[in-house]
Amino acid sequence: MTINEVLIKTKALYPHEKEFLQAVEEVFSTLVDVDAKYPEFASNGIYERLVEPERIIIFRVSWLDDQGKIQVNRAYRVQFNSALGPYKGGLRFRDNVNLSIIKFLGFEQIFKNALTGLLLGGAKGGSDFDPKGKSDMEIMRFCQSFMNELYRHIGPYTDIPAGDIGVGKREIAYLFGQYKKIRNDFTAALTGKDLNFGGSLGRKEATGYGLCYFMDAYLNDHDLSFNGKNVIISGSGNVALYAMQKVISMGGKVIAMSDSDGVIYLPDGLDFKIMQDIKENKKLRIKSYLEYNDRALYLEGCKNIWTIKTDIALPCATQNELDYMDAKNLVNNGLLAVGEGANMPCTKEAIDYFLEKHILFAPAKAANAGGVAVSGLEMSQNAAFVPWTFTEVDSKLKTIMETIYHNIKKRAQEFDCADNLLKGANIEAFMKVADAMMKQGIV
Repeated sequence: MTINEVLIKTKALYPHEKEFLQAVEEVFSTLVDVDAKYPEFASNGIYERLVEPERIIIFRVSWLDDQGKIQVNRAYRVQFNSALGPYKGGLRFRDNVNLSIIKFLGFEQIFKNALTGLLLGGAKGGSDFDPKGKSDMEIMRFCQSFMNELYRHIGPYTDIPAGDIGVGKREIAYLFGQYKKIRNDFTAALTGKDLNFGGSLGRKEATGYGLCYFMDAYLNDHDLSFNGKNVIISGSGNVALYAMQKVISMGGKVIAMSDSDGVIYLPDGLDFKIMQDIKENKKLRIKSYLEYNDRALYLEGCKNIWTIKTDIALPCATQNELDYMDAKNLVNNGLLAVGEGANMPCTKEAIDYFLEKHILFAPAKAANAGGVAVSGLEMSQNAAFVPWTFTEVDSKLKTIMETIYHNIKKRAQEFDCADNLLKGANIEAFMKVADAMMKQGIV
């Protein structure tokens, strides 16, 4: 089947999985030239096999809340593709988690992991459990019950989950403790662990730093840099926070950030230490910044961040947060570049508009690969039982991100689309995965 035939079939099979279909269409729309140049991929069913996960695990998680009442959640692990290595991808705990979102994230993870150059397949998992408002004991009981099923399907050479939205060090620690108890095995079966039991320095900063290393290489190639530029960053979690820190260290000025309630805006530039205290230490909403600086402005509604005039935009919150009208606002206000820090934060219409207007656009599967890259480095440290310094990890991360940029730029040039890094990233990653699938036979 041709790539278009597979896309039509996939849409017919999964009409209600809008996030998954969006991700598949985004990738497949950039592979038309590959399909024409390499007909063997179609004749060997690569496209058909690529959109079907190798395994989908759906299970019930029953747990007791602090009132002794039984609560039930649904959980997922989608092991999408293992052509390049064991499955690797995060776990997301959020009330809107469903199979479509997990499949979209897992599908994207295949390509993101391929771009790192590490031996990693693609997977994703999670649950519609939301840690917000839960006590530590409730979160612990949920994580233990979750792992009581998941442990059967993971391991250091099979599938290595990590964190994602709603799953930080606390949740990973509870998950790892239960895994270790059940398996009687201290292995690198999860990444994102605490430093005291196998975690890696630099993991917390990895996605945000990696985004900036990628963007810096991209900007430099166009005689630009972060230095002296105004930057807006959506979100205020780990990715956004440490992208902020790195932007400032590179001479940029972060003038706005957001959370799900609204936007904090300060034309003179936000202070990283204040934001870190609010989000990491006090775990408050972003509006609390007003208590530290009365010159800051608070805008109700997270979408308002895209109305602010800026040179560079880094969407780091969640999928589809930046749409066509947001893209028009940004471009009309003099935007130079966009770097996706979240997974698929820009809609297809927004991306098409950026490319049409010759805005430098860095796609998520390349630009936010820093997190999984350092997760891979954590696995290496665990296997050798030797921790690396922050400087060592950060140096390796910078090299990986710069290499990703140069590889996808070269691939884009090969297919006469030098200004389209999205197409370059999709083709580069697809070629690696497809080649491995062809050589491994029909499995």
